[in-house]
Amino acid sequence: MIAVVDYGVGNLFSLVSSLRFIGAHAEVTADARALSRADGIILPGVGAFADARAKLRSSGAEEALLREVAGGKPFLGICLGMQMLFERSYEYGVHEGLGLIPGEVVPFSLPADMKVPHMGWNGLNILRPCPLLAYVSNGEYVYYVHSYHATGCGAYTAAVSEYGIPVTGVVARGNVYGTQFHPEKSGETGLNILRAFKDITEGRL
Repeated sequence: MIAVVDYGVGNLFSLVSSLRFIGAHAEVTADARALSRADGIILPGVGAFADARAKLRSSGAEEALLREVAGGKPFLGICLGMQMLFERSYEYGVHEGLGLIPGEVVPFSLPADMKVPHMGWNGLNILRPCPLLAYVSNGEYVYYVHSYHATGCGAYTAAVSEYGIPVTGVVARGNVYGTQFHPEKSGETGLNILRAFKDITEGRL
């Protein structure tokens, strides 16, 4: 079972639908016992970093989530969920992240003719082998919607996309993975990334 953490941030329907489409048993939960039973955990999220971080704490899921990750359970952060993997964010102040991957989240600094938020389809430039990208080829397109991006995480960056600058698209550190884009909105490529995570949770990758 893959647990999708429900802490009141984001629409979980498309993610759960995508997981079920690929044959994964997905359970939406913030319950510590369910997270303990799960084979893998996904932390989704949209919106503001500070608000999401506060809601994750107040949901009661954060302590259990960190305990399961420390025990080696596969963990995937998506969009804002990926941003919370890092040490801190500079979105409307300075806010602590979960500290699972070195790096920080900063606002875009782009040429004047480029818009923020970064919204749309961009190709993936795969930098190094990563189990999460086992079924994806270099150059395949994924869908982004975000106004802040991760930096200082080069040692753990598996793929980037070009949007005026190289935007961190996929990160990986041990059993912890993150995608800045939305796999559940990225067509067959996104489904293949979720398939890879499912296979990671099942020990196939």
